[in-house]
Amino acid sequence: MFLFFIFWLFSFLSQKLNCSTKSGIALLYNEETNNTYDVCLKLTREVLTIQKLDVVCTSGSESQVNRRTVVLRRQATGGLGLSIKGGAEHNVPVVISKIFKHQVGKKIFSFTPLMWTSNGLQCIVNGINVEHCTHEEVVHLLRTAGDEVTITVRYLREVPSFLKLPLGSPGPSIDHSRGSSPLFDSGLHLNGNGNTAASPPSPSANEPKYEKRWLDAVSLPLLMARVSRYKAGTDKLRSNCFEVFALDEASTNILQFCTAAESTDWLQAISTNISDLTQESIKTVNKYCSSDDQIVHMGWACECPEGSAAGRTSVFKFLALRGPYFYIFRNPPVISLLSFSYSINFNFCGFQLMKLWMAEDCWLQARLYLGLEHSPEQQDNESLCFSILVGHGQSHTFRVELATDLAIWEKSFQRAVFLEVQRIRSKSYMCSSQGNVLCFTIDFGLGFTCSEGTSKNILWRYKFSQLKGSSDDGKTRVKLLFKNAESKQIEMKELEFANLTAVLHCIHSFIAAKVASMDPLFMCSQSFPGNYMNS
Repeated sequence: MFLFFIFWLFSFLSQKLNCSTKSGIALLYNEETNNTYDVCLKLTREVLTIQKLDVVCTSGSESQVNRRTVVLRRQATGGLGLSIKGGAEHNVPVVISKIFKHQVGKKIFSFTPLMWTSNGLQCIVNGINVEHCTHEEVVHLLRTAGDEVTITVRYLREVPSFLKLPLGSPGPSIDHSRGSSPLFDSGLHLNGNGNTAASPPSPSANEPKYEKRWLDAVSLPLLMARVSRYKAGTDKLRSNCFEVFALDEASTNILQFCTAAESTDWLQAISTNISDLTQESIKTVNKYCSSDDQIVHMGWACECPEGSAAGRTSVFKFLALRGPYFYIFRNPPVISLLSFSYSINFNFCGFQLMKLWMAEDCWLQARLYLGLEHSPEQQDNESLCFSILVGHGQSHTFRVELATDLAIWEKSFQRAVFLEVQRIRSKSYMCSSQGNVLCFTIDFGLGFTCSEGTSKNILWRYKFSQLKGSSDDGKTRVKLLFKNAESKQIEMKELEFANLTAVLHCIHSFIAAKVASMDPLFMCSQSFPGNYMNS
């Protein structure tokens, strides 16, 4: 039995580890440079690391890591066996763009992968520095350098974008009088006259050796990070792409994947790790907070402008459900743990945009996407949105990246509303009916009660279950339809409030909390503070 338990524990921990770690190959697209290249992604529980392929020296003299000097002997056929691109007139380096097979350049350079394309002639050709020479000057120098040419080259880490232009088509009948373009290959026209090359020398014992290796380029901490599949500031969805932004706004740039399934797999893996770290932070803070000041949920969402709001762009906001309030921030608040007083400081200075009371200031409307057979890449823009209706007549629409994120926000709002209703238990509003001043009370245990404003005499009372409908004029008046328990007739009560929206939100909150309290699945899935368990 003990061995079985150990095996189960090992399997459980292995599954948890595999869920939080991942590695694979992706394409990285840089919008500024318009370059795309392969990268290796390594995901751990707390960090996403991007590795770039680079050439490193594994042995030999370290002083020669990025430079190498070679001696070429010109062949009668094939010349130096290389082509060049670039030139100072276009502010780009002169680089070896191609080394021709079975020719002297290939034989000499084949001793090291350093001589792959993207090597710059940025040093010396037969004692002449060509780093600031034009394309034509380097071509002329190589043509007239004689039978033996000494070239010092330096390896370039980033492949210049002009190397991706189509290669030229050099041939034996090149017109030497025609000028060459610095952005196209100058190849076999570097031949000149000369003798057949001698056999290439063998590499010396101290010759540096090189290997291609994945080296760390960017490491993004996932705590409070966010993910976006959309083009910045728009609602345009990228295909099989997304970006990851750290708390300090450092970015991965755009990660591209071959298939939608692969993109979704990585998106979900990264989002899961971000969510897990957020939940750990919430638990840490809540240990030192009172039961009335617990953080229910927090995280990023993209606020979408209203349809009529011209010129506005989508902006990421950090949302938090804490205690009786819903907060909207520009950036995550600074959460500090004071070790001596064991209290939590939730610093809102410079961050807070809005603070809404859960009982009456706001109400969530979610459009939860139920098509589970579809991936997030196939969902429309509105399917992963929820709206926060606020008491002063405004609304805020937020978009999330995954259906699981939307479900979490919906459940979190349900829990936050339930906790706040349980805390306040009842809420009263002054109103009027037929010129009389009245007091309208919503009570979690008793339902709806209307009493005289001065004498407090109860005029009528109904349970939540007796409310069968309502209508309002959108300004101050509301009609509530109740079913009389004895006569089974519908009775209408018309009331007028100074802040009708707040009253309607409060009614929604109390009814939602009452329904939740009758749902055993909701009650069993929640861990409430002690003073709520006995309510």
